[in-house]
Amino acid sequence: MLKIKKLHKSYPIGGTKLHVLKGIDLYVEKGEMVAIMGSSGSGKSTLLNIIGMLDEADKGDYVLDNVIIKDLDEKKAANYRNKFLGFIFQSFNLINYKNALENVSLPLYYQGLKRNKRQEIAKFHLGKVGLLDWSSHLPNELSGGQKQRVAIARALASEPKLLLADEPTGALDSNTSADIMAFLQKLNDEGKTILIVTHERDIANMCKRIVFLKDGIIMEDNFINQNRVKANA
Repeated sequence: MLKIKKLHKSYPIGGTKLHVLKGIDLYVEKGEMVAIMGSSGSGKSTLLNIIGMLDEADKGDYVLDNVIIKDLDEKKAANYRNKFLGFIFQSFNLINYKNALENVSLPLYYQGLKRNKRQEIAKFHLGKVGLLDWSSHLPNELSGGQKQRVAIARALASEPKLLLADEPTGALDSNTSADIMAFLQKLNDEGKTILIVTHERDIANMCKRIVFLKDGIIMEDNFINQNRVKANA
């Protein structure tokens, strides 16, 4: 599913370079649920951005679903992102003036689907996250947990092969975080491959594997006994 080999990334800082990723090797099989952990500056967000084709590595190989991801122009990168990837962000990244249904439909608009088909698919995924009755509500009429559920529905709408979640529970209280993680575990049970960046050990323990980064190097990479979580009633 995902193969990364000897990945390097640096950023210019003044007259020098900050070496953020230092020869990363990472392999993720279809159906895995992996947490990427590390303190600020460890390189975890940079790694997620490269996997998400939002940034490019300086050196190294990246293969996603047997496609070599390298030297992509913006149009091709956008096409691959739409085809392969679904994104979930800490800050939800919903469009404030569009309702829940419109937000979930948005990736399908860029795929060229007709309006009726977009709405049909968006309603299905809103139903999947338990928010079909909230379809016409704007983001400012939703709780934090509901916003994240809309964001998950949007990420799922284009049937991505890989779900990337950047601190998906960072803006949520512990009960709501448990609800979101219970839903992500359910998606993983159904076969969805999920990669979660988090600094919270409790959240990482709800995955099946933890990759720990420090100073741009993978220090640990272990499969764990997953902590199963039940959604709050």
